[in-house]
Amino acid sequence: MLTETEPHYRQPLLKTPFHERSRAFSQLDSFIPWSGYTTVDVFTSVEKEYFAIRNASSLYDLTPMVKYRIAGADAVRFLNRLMTRDVSRLQPGRVAYTVWCNDDGHLIDDGTVFCLGPGEYRLCTAERQLDWLRASAIGFEAEISDITDEVAALAVQGPTSCKLLKSIGLEGVERLKPFEHGVFTLPQSAAAPIALQVSRTGFTGDLGYELWMSPTDAEAVWDALMEAGSTRAVRPIGSRALNIARIEAGFLLPRVDFVSAAHTLYVGTERSPLELGLAWLVDFGKGHFTGRRALLAEKARGPRRALVGLDVPGQKPAHDALLYTSRSGRTQAGNVTSATWSPTCKRNIALAIVDAAHSAIGSTLWADIYLNRELVWERRMVPARVIERPFYAPARRRATPPADF
Repeated sequence: MLTETEPHYRQPLLKTPFHERSRAFSQLDSFIPWSGYTTVDVFTSVEKEYFAIRNASSLYDLTPMVKYRIAGADAVRFLNRLMTRDVSRLQPGRVAYTVWCNDDGHLIDDGTVFCLGPGEYRLCTAERQLDWLRASAIGFEAEISDITDEVAALAVQGPTSCKLLKSIGLEGVERLKPFEHGVFTLPQSAAAPIALQVSRTGFTGDLGYELWMSPTDAEAVWDALMEAGSTRAVRPIGSRALNIARIEAGFLLPRVDFVSAAHTLYVGTERSPLELGLAWLVDFGKGHFTGRRALLAEKARGPRRALVGLDVPGQKPAHDALLYTSRSGRTQAGNVTSATWSPTCKRNIALAIVDAAHSAIGSTLWADIYLNRELVWERRMVPARVIERPFYAPARRRATPPADF
């Protein structure tokens, strides 16, 4: 969304419809780019924002999430050819997490696909994929359009999120099951009611919802949520707090836990769904899809690498640490992709790509961690134990209806 007061060449990053509200709450003026938009990294403190996710309700501006409308007589056939999941089983009102690959079975990207109605879908991804989608759609009667700037989005996540949405008048939202979506009406006293699409989805691994709306309604929705949540500790959050929550949930982040095969430069840096623990997303029985032959061969021989969760001693996250088979550090076994201290789990956790031979639960690897203490670097070699993911999975994330706080 360009402002009318400045020419486009003076606005290298776009502003979301929530930008002015976000800036008003930002105490640190800490913004980062995301898909061509400027978004908040931290509002006040990472700790306060993180605990809003886990103990109350949080608001996160999802507008930069890239959104595509895919419609037409061959929409289902196209998506089924593109994606590893069986999209034909996705009914109107449902959402599915999915991935798609190149011919070599290497991951291009992941995202969520919404079934809006017969022959109409919305695909949400973290990165822009229009060229890949249109090239893949050759021969199909399917129209693909980028609608990112036509849809504003806001994530409402946390244990009191359902109660917060009900308190602003979204009646029946508690009946939404995980990965369902529906249209709700937000009543307004001095203006016409606002139509909202609400999905029970999120990136925190907790109870939560995502609101999709017209950009012209964005500020009114924000104001309603902040006013209703003033007594419920609702708090806007930035990307750093969200990142802690998504690591706890074991979720993957593009360009962090994997690089799209469309962008890799070096042989061996590509990743497949089987290596990333996403085999449950691959439906070999649905018929042909891009990468199926390569993935079948990989399944038969076994993946060479595996994404694992690690429990790391100490309180210093193992950011980008190399992993070795022994303390001597002679034989490398993998590397850490994401790491954080988990305030809820009270332990140091990490996601890592390791050789398949060292991926079994209970295996011990050695993490080479570098610390900067008062401008002096220290090196620590610590044992890291392979544990199950997700690290944190509260029962409330799937409870229907959720507890009424």
